[in-house]
Amino acid sequence: MVGIERSREQIAEALRQAREAGEEALVDLRAGDVLDPPLAANEWNTFDLAHARFVLEHVPDPLAVVKQMVRAVRPGGRIVLADDDHDLLRMWPEPPGFMTVWSAYVRTYDRAGNDPYVGRRLVQLLHAAGASPVRNTQIFFGSCSGQRSFTAFVENAAGILEGAREAILSVGSLDPVYFEDAVAALRGWGERPDGALWFGMPWAEGVKRG
Repeated sequence: MVGIERSREQIAEALRQAREAGEEALVDLRAGDVLDPPLAANEWNTFDLAHARFVLEHVPDPLAVVKQMVRAVRPGGRIVLADDDHDLLRMWPEPPGFMTVWSAYVRTYDRAGNDPYVGRRLVQLLHAAGASPVRNTQIFFGSCSGQRSFTAFVENAAGILEGAREAILSVGSLDPVYFEDAVAALRGWGERPDGALWFGMPWAEGVKRG
């Protein structure tokens, strides 16, 4: 398996985990960019599968990425895309202030020239890139207060917001106190006995036309 990642720190961590699992010999991790994959001339048009997950929402031209994926696989090879549509998150009862902060977080994507709703475009991207779409679905992520995973989901949402704090505040509609109060309310909401969240990740598969 060939994996491409820009961050050498992420590659080092992935290799560490592979070693711990006894799977280091199964992976070939390369530093590079999805728009210019570090593949040898004889590797193009040879792979059985190209897969991207949570990548397309972070690039200004997702079609260019999918075209490279289609180019990498052999005729009949599979291209699998999984990415976000940030309008699909629901929490109930809504934590005070959370959706306002979440909406500001979503706006940071288009401010950077990216698409926070790219998940709904996956089938169209496959077709435009030269693949024949064959399947699509939605992978469900969700939890409620009665599940062990609930705290982890809540903390993940809080961590996403805190990690994007400066970008969220730069949007201009929120002040730092409102932001901090909303994140605190989210964590407090995680202690409720009746809280629930739902999130769907769009997923689509295409086959390279011969």
